[in-house]
Amino acid sequence: MKLIDLKNIKFPTKKDEEFRKIDLSSLYEYSFKDKKDYVINLDLGQKNKVSSTNNELYKINQNLDSKNYELIIKEDTKEPIVVVHVLKDDDIINTNTLHIKVEKGIKASIIEVFLSNCKNTFYSVNREFEIKDNANLNYFKYQDIKESNKLIINSIIDLKNNANIEHTSFELGDGFNLNIYETSLDNIESSLNINGLVRLYKEAHSSSIFNTLHNNKSSFSNVNYKHSLHDNSKAVFEAKSIVNENANFSKVLQNSNTILLSDDATIFAKPHLEISIDELEASHGATVGSLNKDQLLYLRSRGIEENKAFDMLLKAFENEIYDNIKDEKIKRFIANFKRSDYV
Repeated sequence: MKLIDLKNIKFPTKKDEEFRKIDLSSLYEYSFKDKKDYVINLDLGQKNKVSSTNNELYKINQNLDSKNYELIIKEDTKEPIVVVHVLKDDDIINTNTLHIKVEKGIKASIIEVFLSNCKNTFYSVNREFEIKDNANLNYFKYQDIKESNKLIINSIIDLKNNANIEHTSFELGDGFNLNIYETSLDNIESSLNINGLVRLYKEAHSSSIFNTLHNNKSSFSNVNYKHSLHDNSKAVFEAKSIVNENANFSKVLQNSNTILLSDDATIFAKPHLEISIDELEASHGATVGSLNKDQLLYLRSRGIEENKAFDMLLKAFENEIYDNIKDEKIKRFIANFKRSDYV
């Protein structure tokens, strides 16, 4: 089974602006043995209708007859809902589509972990977030995909009046990750916060694409990513925010900071704003560099071994993303997480 043979999907190529630095050809042409509709071990309903999107990769699951599951949260979560996905079968297409709805005024926390312990496996994940009026969702996603495996996560985010999502993503490992976020801020005082840490090794490739549309007043969006890239790894950061005429008094932030830890590591960062009004606050930027040699020398002059000093500076760089997590129980999960407990 080859993805390229699926009908009614116009797969993106390097001719598409957002995918100029992303090579998906090996995924399209690879012949998988079979496909599986991965079922989450939760009490879920099914949703017949999926959100409309221009993202062609979102259509893979529907084309493969993947079911659309629904998680409705009607009460504040005392503990985070934890879902761990472990891929174990070689040469398989795994699909999963989940609509997450947080009802009015509810505060919820969700943790999703994506791990692989196999070869040449593709995981196609669709997530639809619907956050009702005055509701808040803290969502943490941990990805550790091994070499020769590919993970694509398509996220559609719908925020109602005064709704908020705090979305944090840790992307680690040696495999291929592609995360696409589509958000339309159509309601007043809706708030989108996406923070990400990308730490890659070997030939790993991670791409993050953000399309955010501000359509109503006093809406807020913040996309903040840090990358630490080792060996021959490569990362892509594509962020596009459009602020329309009805979005007065909105706030739009984009930021990408990258540490290159090898001469062969690569980052392509492209923050982009399109603004049609004057009454707003907006900023965007991207920095690329290496660890500060003066700081490294200072630590070594205080008797700290080079490797330890290196790790201290790198941790200080990455810790901003961890510190931005507002749910202390999610922080404790991260602090205690061991990959070996699951694979």
